[in-house]
Amino acid sequence: MADRSSRKRRKARQAKRAEVATPDVAQALERGYSRSRRRDEEARAALVPLAPGERPGAVTLAVAVVAVALVANLVALVVSYDSDEAEKTASTLLGTLILTLVGVGMWRVQYWAVLGMQALLAVTIVLCALALLTVTKLTAALLVVAIIGVAGRLFWLLVQATARIQMPPRPGA
Repeated sequence: MADRSSRKRRKARQAKRAEVATPDVAQALERGYSRSRRRDEEARAALVPLAPGERPGAVTLAVAVVAVALVANLVALVVSYDSDEAEKTASTLLGTLILTLVGVGMWRVQYWAVLGMQALLAVTIVLCALALLTVTKLTAALLVVAIIGVAGRLFWLLVQATARIQMPPRPGA
């Protein structure tokens, strides 16, 4: 009997604390949201829309990465590296076609192309992270970690570039 009454008292105390804390929690959440909104607005205000013909440095770097990957794919296709089967040749051609589309789109500073590159980088990061589970040599592990690092850095550089690309021109500009 004493156990039940102490449980009731404990629950009553918890309910009383919850009633008292609710306005404070709501105010704290509102303060947090207002700080977050203010930071978002400051970040948006700091972004400068792209001038006509301007290409962000991150996008130019991504185009260079795509060009290197294209050359590597084409060289692999020409020297018949692992292309004993028609499926491998078809997949190499498909990858080359996708890289070409993304590269040309990014060169023209198209939003969809930069998003596509970010998707390719994200897939690369995930696949390399999964490859780390099966790596047996230190040099291979270092190479995979380097690929993850470079792809991750380029991904985040492209995030800011996408914000500038999708920005409409400022009124009166």
